[in-house]
Amino acid sequence: MSFRLIKTEKSNNIFNIILNDEKNQNTLSEEMINELSEVFEIAESDNEIKVIILSSIGKVFCAGHNLKDLNSKRSENDKGEHYYKKLFQMCSELMISINKHSKPVIAMINGIATAAGCQLISSCDLAYSSENSQFATPGVNIGLFCSTPMVPLSRTVGKKQAMEMLLTGDLIDAKKALSIGLINNVFDTEKLEENVLKIANKIASKSSATIKIGKDAFYKQKDMSLKEAYDYTSKIMTENMLHKDSEEGITAFLEKRSPNWKD
Repeated sequence: MSFRLIKTEKSNNIFNIILNDEKNQNTLSEEMINELSEVFEIAESDNEIKVIILSSIGKVFCAGHNLKDLNSKRSENDKGEHYYKKLFQMCSELMISINKHSKPVIAMINGIATAAGCQLISSCDLAYSSENSQFATPGVNIGLFCSTPMVPLSRTVGKKQAMEMLLTGDLIDAKKALSIGLINNVFDTEKLEENVLKIANKIASKSSATIKIGKDAFYKQKDMSLKEAYDYTSKIMTENMLHKDSEEGITAFLEKRSPNWKD
């Protein structure tokens, strides 16, 4: 597959999507959002892919939306408003598609992620960074509050930590990002890819069907009441128990052997 602003690499069951618009700081332009949406859709239907890694080229992982592009549309009156609505809706739909994707998505950050770049990271299932990475939602500094990035951010980190990032606009380092739960772990820059691949391969060794069931259930139960969540997940556990991969997995465990997944 060929794209202009992203690169893709597939090795075994791991699919790497690489933001490749370094001159524009990998910003989420309309074209970038379209390409990302398309490649995630392609990955959804590729049964060989079990785990997706989202990474980037350059010192900036993703600087959010392209401010020059946004500002250039301001003088277009109604057309400008239409463009903004369309762009932010497209971006929101991309983030939702990552959340709803059947394959686990891991963000691998080696650089700066700001605004919608933080939104992108927060929308992924897992996130790992190098020690020199930095993060911010700095929209407040330019009079444009990071309202859409706030959605996954506030669902990833605690209320006060999210508000501190949103209200100050300050950059935080990888250590702080780890402490508030924005990322899962921090690795030496030289060891980042090696460690992320280890994690990706570990996940890829599990049953794809089970991962799909679990990921979908995780996000659905998260905002339910305790009683609703238990009712829902009890139903999911029952359906999962009747699946052939749970039969194989439990049998393999009892027989002290590695499972041979059907899916």
